[in-house]
Amino acid sequence: MNTKVISYLLGKISVLMGLAQIINLCLALYYGESCSLQFFISILLAVGLGYALQYYGRNASHKEISVREGIGTVFFAWVLAAGLASIPFTLLQVLDPVSAYFEAMSGLTTTGATSISDLEVLPKSLLFWRAMNHWIGGIGIIVIFVALLPSMSGTAVYLYNAEVTGFSNSRILPRIRTTAIALFYIYLLLTIILTGILRGMGMSVYDAVYHACSCIATGGFSDYNTSVAHFKSPMIEYALSIFMVLAAGNFAVYYQVTQNGVKALWEDLEFKVYVVMVLCFTVAIAINIVLVNGYSLEGGFRSALFHVASFASTTGFVADDYDKWPSFARMMLAVMFFTGGCAGSTAGGIKICRLIVLVKTVAAELRRTLHPQMLLSVYYSKVRLSTGTVTNIGRFFFMYVFIVALLTLLTTASGVAPEEAIFGVASCLASVGPAFGSIGATGTYTELPAGAKIAMALGMLLGRLELFTALALLRSEYWRNSKRW
Repeated sequence: MNTKVISYLLGKISVLMGLAQIINLCLALYYGESCSLQFFISILLAVGLGYALQYYGRNASHKEISVREGIGTVFFAWVLAAGLASIPFTLLQVLDPVSAYFEAMSGLTTTGATSISDLEVLPKSLLFWRAMNHWIGGIGIIVIFVALLPSMSGTAVYLYNAEVTGFSNSRILPRIRTTAIALFYIYLLLTIILTGILRGMGMSVYDAVYHACSCIATGGFSDYNTSVAHFKSPMIEYALSIFMVLAAGNFAVYYQVTQNGVKALWEDLEFKVYVVMVLCFTVAIAINIVLVNGYSLEGGFRSALFHVASFASTTGFVADDYDKWPSFARMMLAVMFFTGGCAGSTAGGIKICRLIVLVKTVAAELRRTLHPQMLLSVYYSKVRLSTGTVTNIGRFFFMYVFIVALLTLLTTASGVAPEEAIFGVASCLASVGPAFGSIGATGTYTELPAGAKIAMALGMLLGRLELFTALALLRSEYWRNSKRW
């Protein structure tokens, strides 16, 4: 493994993370807040570290990287970025170092779980840093890195493929950097459109930008303790519901829409299944809470749609106390800890495309049981999947469930109750954020012990990198230089 190549690339990312905080420094000065010095120190630390890392790797051939360096850069970039993002929280003594790292990792992985018990007493500039973490992490640190910096030759594909979600890393354009730029512009455009809509619905400019960044990143951070419920606006809830669903769609498909029209969206099997799933879950939950909790038809449908969109897209916004819903409705939401959104989106979870393949694989095996001599294949969007692809999806599902079980055990070992542990871990691994009980609609992760926060922060990272990019580092051959990948 070429550590100098990784060091050089991490140095670039460190500098970008430092420069990003200039926006928050300007906000602190604009609002006359006393945290401008802390942001200035944070910027100096990030930029200084960045130049030090680049100096160490200055003689490396950073334009030629292998799979090994790609995996290492992506993993350590997220670990480093979370550390740098946590500095303002620590310097301002808002959170202890472990909680600050948890908060930063939650922001960058677009999880939305928070360790802050009272958001509304914090400086606006610090709160906006949380939203910026979401927005940076939503499109992906590496995707932004590849899009904004000069091309690093064709080997940038190793960085891109190590971070892009789903079982297919197909590109929408021949060159990686061109693809990254196209995705970045779509992401930016959706953010601007939603900001304008929310501003027109009565939000302040600050709140509109904040919640647009959080929504399009499918993050869920808000600058209010009661999240979206603070606004008490049905129109805002409907607008956010629609854009949460859109944000969980495949951004590569959205690019195809700009080239071939809306038909490209409806020809995408994954997006159609995702929309149908959201509608079915919404109707089922709406009927349940209307009959049991006495909601009006419109109120029940709106609340059900909002929270189904929030959980299915792994955003984590809250507009109602769903912990008071019937058990059936709450378990329907819990199911979406695992489903997630579409591949190539900012959403977490297992991803709809993988679930489609898993269901088709089970159906094929049932037919094989009845007809042992039949040669059965699994198709996805009329394309026959290779045995390797189907096997890899099965492995991913197994590892996903295994990681939930393992991190749940680690969390309970730190003293967390089993129910909170399993739902909290599942929520963090899927990057949803809110769970149930004390870490549910009206709660936070503030009271969890440090050990539980570390385990859940690890879950956030594993979920964001889709497990294998991070787990590959556990293999001994990764650290040996005898074999070039």
